[in-house]
Amino acid sequence: MTEGEEKEKEQSVQRFLNLIKNTRRGKFKIYIGMSAGVGKTFRMLQEAHALLKNGIDIKIGYIETHGRVETQQLMEGLPVIPRSKIFYKGKELEEMDLDAILADHPEVVIVDELAHTNVFGSKHDKRWQDVMEILDAGISVISAVNIQHLESLNVEVEEITGIEVQERIPDSILQAADEVVNIDLTADELVQRLNEGKIYDKSKIETALRNFFVPDKILQLRELALKEVASQVVRKIDTEVLIKKDKLRPEKFLTCISTHEESAKKLIRKTSRLASFYNSKFIVLYIQTPRESADKINLASQRHLINNFKLATEMGGEVVQVQSSHVAQAIADVAIERKVTSIIIGKPAFSLLKYIFHANVFSELVNKLAYKDIDIMIVS
Repeated sequence: MTEGEEKEKEQSVQRFLNLIKNTRRGKFKIYIGMSAGVGKTFRMLQEAHALLKNGIDIKIGYIETHGRVETQQLMEGLPVIPRSKIFYKGKELEEMDLDAILADHPEVVIVDELAHTNVFGSKHDKRWQDVMEILDAGISVISAVNIQHLESLNVEVEEITGIEVQERIPDSILQAADEVVNIDLTADELVQRLNEGKIYDKSKIETALRNFFVPDKILQLRELALKEVASQVVRKIDTEVLIKKDKLRPEKFLTCISTHEESAKKLIRKTSRLASFYNSKFIVLYIQTPRESADKINLASQRHLINNFKLATEMGGEVVQVQSSHVAQAIADVAIERKVTSIIIGKPAFSLLKYIFHANVFSELVNKLAYKDIDIMIVS
């Protein structure tokens, strides 16, 4: 058997294994909204009652009612898997009991607050990681999240609200969902719910109205949520509807980052958004020049790199590191070898890109790719 035949055989086996794995995997449904109080948890519980009525073995893995009377009333009659208790810094805290859910193995489990950070000592750092394990075990999950918790929208949301959201989920989690449902309200309806005490305790209403629940902010977040769900529908059509995809060029993006933490984060997030829109893969490339060799790079830069590599991986990207003093050649080599269709670079605001532009490396890169079907995109 030739090397090519052996490789084709291995790929065939892997495709079959993936097919088996996907068949065994639970189905994943996410309710998404523009903010707290739009009714995501309420809708999940309504669906739970409907499924239970139809003979489906459904359990509540974790629900946060926030003291809302209507939501608490919907909990009645639904089977609940008790939460686990974890002692942390002298306090007894409650978390979703992942092991109990896996042991009970219901057909469907409701898991609220997808972006939640678990208490130190839990099996996983994040609840979305718990959900991935539940799905892999063959249990279907219905969950909920607000649009501001999506990783690639972090900067945009902060510009709208003036608040940096700390708890975030990778875009890949939303893309892994079999169904994404937007729970939509107008700004007026949401503010009315707030004034009626259906979102927060009355003592917090005035503060909320001055800060987050401002009509302009609500409208912008609403737009983000609607656009995201629309993109999910487009991706689903592209991947599931029978169309002649062999005539289309599959997109694959590559972005080049430096040791500058914030600028690199923005590039990674923008590339992730592009890849997400095209339902494609992306690569984050770091070229280690002699000036940034192991014995010369400072600890802060090393830490920034590690953080950005972690961010790229969490967002579904692949990290590639190359040692080279010829930046343009290294970028071109990786792009050609990995069959990249678009190279994403930022404006020359930090070290690597200043080097690319000011040392004529950018011109050299354009020349090297002149006869290749690869686009070069410069983003802010």
